[in-house]
Amino acid sequence: MSGTCCQDTLHCVLDYETPKTLVIPSLRVGCVFRFTQLLVVLYVLVYVCVIQRAYQDTDSVLSTVTTKVKGFSLTNVSNQEPQVWDAADYIIPPQGDESFFVLTNMIVTPDQIQSRCAEPPSPSTVCVDDCDCIEGLNDPRRNGVQTGLCVNFSETVQTCQVFSCPALLAAAENFTVLIKNSVIYPKFKFHRSCEFNRKTDPDCPIFKLKHIVSEAGEDFQEMAVKGGIMGILIDWSCDLDWWWADKCFPKYSFRRLDNKNPTNNVAPGYNFRFAKYYKSPEGEESRTLTKAYGIRFDIIVFGTAGKFGIVPTIVNLGAALSFLSLVPMVADWFLLTCTRKRDYYSRQKVSYLKEDAEAESISMATYGTN
Repeated sequence: MSGTCCQDTLHCVLDYETPKTLVIPSLRVGCVFRFTQLLVVLYVLVYVCVIQRAYQDTDSVLSTVTTKVKGFSLTNVSNQEPQVWDAADYIIPPQGDESFFVLTNMIVTPDQIQSRCAEPPSPSTVCVDDCDCIEGLNDPRRNGVQTGLCVNFSETVQTCQVFSCPALLAAAENFTVLIKNSVIYPKFKFHRSCEFNRKTDPDCPIFKLKHIVSEAGEDFQEMAVKGGIMGILIDWSCDLDWWWADKCFPKYSFRRLDNKNPTNNVAPGYNFRFAKYYKSPEGEESRTLTKAYGIRFDIIVFGTAGKFGIVPTIVNLGAALSFLSLVPMVADWFLLTCTRKRDYYSRQKVSYLKEDAEAESISMATYGTN
């Protein structure tokens, strides 16, 4: 008994298996085999090579951005002289790190001047008559102290009147911004600067602020009242192989980044305060306090470049060949499980050879005859 177990163990360890080729004239098995081969080839050519571009080496973009905003606006607040605003007035601060802020609305409280104006409309400021407005009400979420009067904000809307007047830069929607964008892919030593030129760089345009906001599905005049944050997304994903390198241009998209309807209406939009200080000839110091509302534009540059590389090509070619080696296994599985003659094919595919004395004598006789 122990000898039999020992012999079986030796067979398991020392038996040698060699592939056996069977030519099976079966249309069904042949179609399965060729169809599986076709799927693997299509996967490699279409998905791996064309869609994923797995034969390419990749690199991430490094970028620098500068902006220049131009435009003029006129404000005409009651009891004050009309004021012309240019870029030096409404771009705060003058330079930013891949972002810029455009002043669109403000509440000015000048020294020794008390103006009265209709507050911009909102669910808490719209009124029907004076009873809806509380004299002396000072809500930090509103634009000033209420006078108790309900006045016309426009021909169709009435709002509560407040001390200190908001000045809306309505013409800000027509301001333009020039985006100068330089990118580099260090691994491929590829550099490109994108600055608008009508003839040479029409794909690097000057944008109107109104168009940026409308592309994100927002209304500029509505957004200008409380402010907000807009994202200018610049995608520099490029194919740097020699036949595509000249077509590497940025793709622009826009979206609003802040929540225009925050929970409990806490601090909607985007605003901050700043003051300008003055000193009279008598030496008395005063200041003009401004609560500035506006739109901050954040420029986000991203992208990945790809270029033919021998290493990823070899790696993915090896993977493709390994997939092709699995095709016979699929065909064998179909042959041995899904055909009517699967038992016959199984016996023919796997054969056991026994080295006994008779087989050895036949072999010797055959060699002797030869």
